This record gives sequence, structure tokens and C-alpha cells, in this order.
Amino acid sequence: MSFQRRLALAWAFVVCLLLGHNAWLWLGQRVAPDTDILALLPAEQRDPVLQQSFTHMVDSAQQRVVVLVGATQWDEAQRAAQAFRAALAPHAGVLKPDAASDEAQASWLASLQPHATLLMGAEQERALRREAPRAWVDAAMGRLYSAFSGPKLGAFRDDPFGLFAGWAQERAGETPVRPRDGELFVAGAGREYVLLTYTLAQPAFSLAAQQAAVPLLDVATVAAQRTVPAADIVKAGVVLHAAAAGAQASREIHTIGVGSLLGIVLLTWLTFRSVKPVALTVLAIGIGFLGALSLCWLLFGRIHLLTLVFGASLIGVAQDYGIYFLCHRLGADPALDSPRLLRRLLPGLGLTLLAAVIGYMGLALTPFPGLRHMAVFSGLGLVFAWLTVVCWFPALVHGHTLRAGPLARGYRGIIKHWPRVGASLLPLLTVALLGVLAVLGASRLQVNDDIRSLQSSPPELVRDQIKLGKLLDAPSPVQYYLVRGATAEQVLQREEALKRRLDALVASRDIAGYQALSNWVPSRQTQTARLKLVEDKLLAAGGPLDTLARELGEDAGWYADTAAHLRSTAAPMELAAFLRTPAAEPWRHLWIGDVADAGGQQVASIVALRGLRYAALPALARAADGLDGVQWVDKVGGISELLGRYRAYMGWVVLGAYALVFAVLLPRYRGRTWRVLAPTAAASLLSLALLGFAGQSLQLFHVLALMLLLGVGVDYGIFLQEQGRDGREGEEGEEGEEGNAAPWLAVGLSAASTILSFGLLGLSGTPALRAFGLTMLAGITLVWLLAPCFTVAKEETDASPVLA
Repeated sequence: MSFQRRLALAWAFVVCLLLGHNAWLWLGQRVAPDTDILALLPAEQRDPVLQQSFTHMVDSAQQRVVVLVGATQWDEAQRAAQAFRAALAPHAGVLKPDAASDEAQASWLASLQPHATLLMGAEQERALRREAPRAWVDAAMGRLYSAFSGPKLGAFRDDPFGLFAGWAQERAGETPVRPRDGELFVAGAGREYVLLTYTLAQPAFSLAAQQAAVPLLDVATVAAQRTVPAADIVKAGVVLHAAAAGAQASREIHTIGVGSLLGIVLLTWLTFRSVKPVALTVLAIGIGFLGALSLCWLLFGRIHLLTLVFGASLIGVAQDYGIYFLCHRLGADPALDSPRLLRRLLPGLGLTLLAAVIGYMGLALTPFPGLRHMAVFSGLGLVFAWLTVVCWFPALVHGHTLRAGPLARGYRGIIKHWPRVGASLLPLLTVALLGVLAVLGASRLQVNDDIRSLQSSPPELVRDQIKLGKLLDAPSPVQYYLVRGATAEQVLQREEALKRRLDALVASRDIAGYQALSNWVPSRQTQTARLKLVEDKLLAAGGPLDTLARELGEDAGWYADTAAHLRSTAAPMELAAFLRTPAAEPWRHLWIGDVADAGGQQVASIVALRGLRYAALPALARAADGLDGVQWVDKVGGISELLGRYRAYMGWVVLGAYALVFAVLLPRYRGRTWRVLAPTAAASLLSLALLGFAGQSLQLFHVLALMLLLGVGVDYGIFLQEQGRDGREGEEGEEGEEGNAAPWLAVGLSAASTILSFGLLGLSGTPALRAFGLTMLAGITLVWLLAPCFTVAKEETDASPVLA
């Protein structure tokens, strides 16, 4: 048995293992691709508590679905809401409705009553320190006799000076939502809305949750609008965005993958006029895809849906190796056996694989898990496709297997008329003109690293999210303060110090307000100070309570009993106990609790902001300056800054990769090595110029595309330089014209296929993939046009073997 046959059988065994593993994954384990977009973002490795706080904020929101059912009349909004609620009622196992408002309000008020004397609004606390005693007597008399004295919670003796009522009103000001007729009510834009909230039973990023919940919400929407045709339904939830992203990615897998495959099949058929090359090319691509999928699952334990979308573009690269062999087989003497032909082509094939893997591995140097997965997936896919060509193609394709099709016959003659870079005037003028265009285009290139420019949710979902955020005055989950301390008491004290600074920003309308657990549970230090303040300013003999008793005609017993009653509702508040009460339900996400970082065990919390103005972000960052344990977190700004940092970093990596590839190619091509890399380098510069002329802003994903362009484009330089490297065609028995045209044909087919695959990637609805694809589209086209210009004829090589 020949070595080639043993190699083919060994590879067949490996392929069988791959097929078995993929069958086990998809049919046995029923694995599903990950759709969590956060998995693509970099983790904060230097500060695990910061990363934990962001995850905590996101996790608190991702299981919730918020719905506003509105109409111009309140009774219509109620009827539409009842229809919406009734449609979802049988499906509580998928979407569980949250508690009713009236019951919840009564419950949390009762749970706070034992501490009522300690709870007062910030303005009232300041007033206690400033106002004269008489002002408090008049305020109490007004509360007793005036119908317009504000809310009254309980009996007059429970809160004669309105401190607890003022605190409750201040807390109610943290949200525009109010109870009304057993519903949660909010108004805006000329409509009155019923607020409905649901909790998902399954994780929002699971395909099962998306497939179950989203259709139910659509059915409920139809039911509400059937009941009240003019009803306005506003829905928001992570599950809606995740489902939209999953549906978009699924569509793109079919568009990019199937479109590329059909294009490659057509090109291969027109070139070889045979089904066999088409089948072999598809076989190599398929094995590459399955091999990458299996190993990525073993390495990472999951596969992201966007990795599969990006992996679909692998089709445009993996076919290069098969096409290179097939084109040489077509142009070679039929008497030359395929294993011998492969040995001749193997150095060039090996270098193309190495250069492509270097390009893909550049993506793995980023801090983005998603990009690392894409890089490893694509690199492994190329290796498996390459091994399929080396192990199977020589055994399956023989001298008389292929015939030149119309595309091959017509295309081969074009190379004779292609311009070459030389010492003549016209090529030099052309190079100078392209250089000027590159400089002009690059000078117009702007930089934009804002992560928000990569937003890809459907416009209707974004509109609903913005509308709901404005109506509910919801805090931002990506801009907040992280507060840390050795104990819960220290964290609460640091929150209170921060809030004193934030009050000034509320006054200047930089923010509408803030949410913090210290609003509900003051620090023990503050509780002690407040109780002393109440004792000194209100309850002391001869003070406002004593005066109030006399003016009301009550005796000393009433004064003593009322003072004792107020002291009895001054029980110290404990944060842990409060977090177990119904009142804490909307605010539990603000408490992270015990955390561990490099400094040891700590306690952490979050202070969230409502209605912040983006122009005020610098002032918000300064508010944390000098406060121990307080850190301003701007996840949007942080990721955008990281994108910018790695854009610059990857620019240097690209240059380093060129140097590395040059060093890899130098032993084989010596003085002509620059000719292998020049087409790709020129195409990269011109692609940047085109981005500038098109008014595009440079971002990380354009630079990553240039990294990959090196790995793919250098293949074409290798293909063309291999042909005339040492003039051995005659030794191998290749036909003169057809043999000389084989690399040119391979470059044309490879470029056309890659342009097709990455061109379709440029149609992606994901802005990052679109930027990547469009850069590759322009770059590969330019490499294809430029690569033949840097080839040298055999006589030129003989005349100047080193400096050609």
C-alpha cells in the first residue's frame, strides 16, 4: 500500500470521528448556539468586582419583560391591558406576571412602619436643622386640618410632622409609576399606560426562551389591539433583542454560507466542466467547518451564533487550497501522477496555510472572547480543509479527470496583457498616482470607536426601548457608581457621601435623580443622628410636639404617649432584614453584597442614575473624585475606549505580522519576497483610502479585516511567485501555456470566491461584520488586480535571480 493511500485512509478515520462527534452534539446533546451578545464583550480582568457589578446590573434586567399598554382614555388602556394579560395567563410557566400593585404597596408600607421615625426626606432633614420650632407646629396643624397638606400615611399620631410621609413621597419621586385602580399607571405623549411586568422562567439568551416567549408576546399584542384597535403596545426586554439577533444571524448563515457555496459551485463547474471538482471542493469546505465546530466546542464548551456567521465566510478561503491543486492538475501533463504533483506544490500550499493562520491568529490577540472564538474557528477550519486537500485530492484526482471549461479557457489568456511593475515610465506614474490617492483618502479618514455605532437591534425595538425608558424614567444599566467598603455600614456611609455630591447635579439637571439602597436603609450613623435630631428638635419638653399638644387642647399624657409612640417606631434598620421585605423587591439589584478582589473580602453596592445627560458624563465622573471606595463606571465609554486602544494596538500587530510573514517567506523567495507581500500591502493602504473617500470612520473591525487580508491576500502572491520561482515547469512535464496559466487561474477562482463570501458578509445586519466584510471585499479585489503586476517573467528571473 502506497504512502498516499495510507495517508488517505488515516484521514478518513479522522473524518469519521468528526462526523460522529457532530452527530452526538446536534442529535444527542441537542446543543444550541449561544446568542448572548455580552459573551462577545471583553471581561474586566483587572477588576473582577467591576465586571461582577456590570453582570449584576444586566442580570437583574435580562429576565424581565416590561410592557406598556396605552390608550388616550384610561378605561381603554385598562381594557387593552386586561386582554393582553388574559392572553398570557395560561402561559405563566413561560412568562410569570409580577405582583399586583395595591397589595405590594400596602405590604411594603407595613414593613417599614417600625422604622418610620428614622425615615425622612433629605430636604426635611435639612429643614429640621434650620427651621424654627414654630414652623413645625404650624406644619403639623396644617396637616391635621388642611385637605391639601399632602399624603397621610396612617393616623395623625403616627406621623404628626409628616416626616415619614415626606420620605415616602421622595421615594415615590424615584419613578413616575403610580398605583391606580389596581393597576400600575404612567402617562406620557398624550396617552395613559398600564404597566405590566413579567419574569422569564428560562434564561433570556436561551433559544428555548426566545422561541417560547416572543410568539406569546406577539399573540398578546394582537389580542390587546383587537380589543382596543388604537392601543399602543410598547414592549422591552433583553429576550426581544436576543431573539432578533438570533433570527438575523440565522438568516445571515443561510445567505452568506449558501450564497458563497452556490457561487463556488458555479465557478468550479464553469472552470472544470465536471461534477467531481465541485464535490471535492464542497467536501474540503464541509470537513473544515465540521472540524472547526468540533474542536471549538471541545475547547470552549460552547459556540456563539455569530461565530457560525463569521465561520460561513470561511468558505471563501478554505477552497483556495483545493483550487490551487485542481488548477495545476488541469494544466499539468496527464502522465504526471497526482502525488508527485502534490509534492511539487506542497511548499507553496504550506506557506499559504501558514500565512492565513497567522492572519486569523491576529484576531485571537484581542480581548474579545467572540473574536477569539471566530479566529480559532476559522484557523482550525483552514487546517482541516488543507489536510483534506493534501490527504485525499491526489488519490481522487488523476491526470485525465479534469477538462478545461469555458471560464478556464477564456480567463487564462488575460494574464498576457496584464501590466507589470518595472522601470518603465507608465508603471511608475501609475504607482505614484495610487500613492497620492492613498494619501488623500487616508487624510480624510476619521476615527470612531463608540460601541453604540455597532448597535444592530431592529429599529422598532430600539424605538420602543427609548420610549419606555423615557416614560418610566428608567436608570441606565451601563452608567452607574460602584461603591465598595469593608462592611455594609461603610458602604452605606460612602453612598450617603456620594449622594450629597449628586444632589448638586440633580439641581443643575445633569441627572433627574438617583437610586441607592441608602435611600431606603440609612447608615447606622445616619439613623443615630436622625433620632437625636428628632429628639432635640421635635420631642423635647417645650418643643414643637409639646406646643402642638397644648394648642390642640390635649393634656400632658397625650404629649408623653405620642412621644413614646414615635420613639417606638424608631427601631434600628438592618440592611439584611430590609432586603428580605417586599419593599426591597425593586431595589435588590442595587446590592451586590460580599465580593472578593485583590484587596480581600469586601462589600459592594450600586448607585444608579436616572435621566442622565450624556454631556454631563465628565461631571458625573468627577463626582466620584476623592471619595474612598466610590468608582464611576461607564461601561459604554469603557468598551469604546478599549476598542480604540486595541484598534491602535492591532495596527502595530498588523505591521508585526507583515514582518513575521516576510521572515517566513524569505528563505524560499529571497530577493523577490517583497513581490509576494507588495500586492497585499498596497491593497491594504488603498482600502483605507477608499474608506476615507466613502466617509467611513475607522474602527477596530476595519483593522482586524486588514489583518485577515494579509493572511488571505498573501496566498495570491505565493501562487503567482511559485510559478516562475526556479523555472522547473518543464522538469515536471507541464504544458507550457496551460502550465504557466495555472497559478493565474487559481488566483482568479480563489479571489472570486473570497470576494463573493466576504462581499455577502458586507450585507450583514451586524455593523461589525459589515465593516469587516466591506473592507475585505475592497482589499481582496485590489489584491487580485495588483498581484499579477508584481510577477516577473522567467527571463527576468534568470537575469537577476536575487534582486528581481
